[in-house]
Amino acid sequence: MRLGIALLLSLLTLATPAVAHAQIEDYASYDAPRTCHAQPRAGTDYLGHWIVKRYGGSFGGISRPCTKKDGPTSEHQEGRAFDWTLNAGSPADRRRAKAFMGRIFQADRRGNEDARARRMGVMYLIWDDEMYPAWNGFEPEPYLASSCTTKKKCSKTLRHRNHVHVSLSRPGANGRTSWYERRL
Repeated sequence: MRLGIALLLSLLTLATPAVAHAQIEDYASYDAPRTCHAQPRAGTDYLGHWIVKRYGGSFGGISRPCTKKDGPTSEHQEGRAFDWTLNAGSPADRRRAKAFMGRIFQADRRGNEDARARRMGVMYLIWDDEMYPAWNGFEPEPYLASSCTTKKKCSKTLRHRNHVHVSLSRPGANGRTSWYERRL
């Protein structure tokens, strides 16, 4: 009897790491920028370059200047956002964006919706006049930059028609979510 209990406990102990890896992050909530951080965060830099290597396009950068007077107004200024340069008017670039979003918003084999996006720590994406926020299950919603009165009077950059903006949660930006295991 004792041998059976010991064997059962040892099997449960061996299974624990696999169960831990099976856990998935919850959907990220909006976490406004609070501090200026001049250097890119490890997870942000890694993910941005991984996307370009895997899907094409180019890396549009992470960091943006931050003045002490204004404080941070963007996740770029905290090293938590990057721009993936694509052209919404190009059929090839539209396919790239669609392939990437299709992959990260796909359910995993355990039925976890938006599995890769959650594991990567994606907080939201903006692309081609639409925002995909994690806090709403990445359901697309119309996007218009606050500095634009209409789409017509708004630049391609502010409309995110010449890049995909990717903002990450703090754990994602720091490479401390399950997707980054054995990558960083």
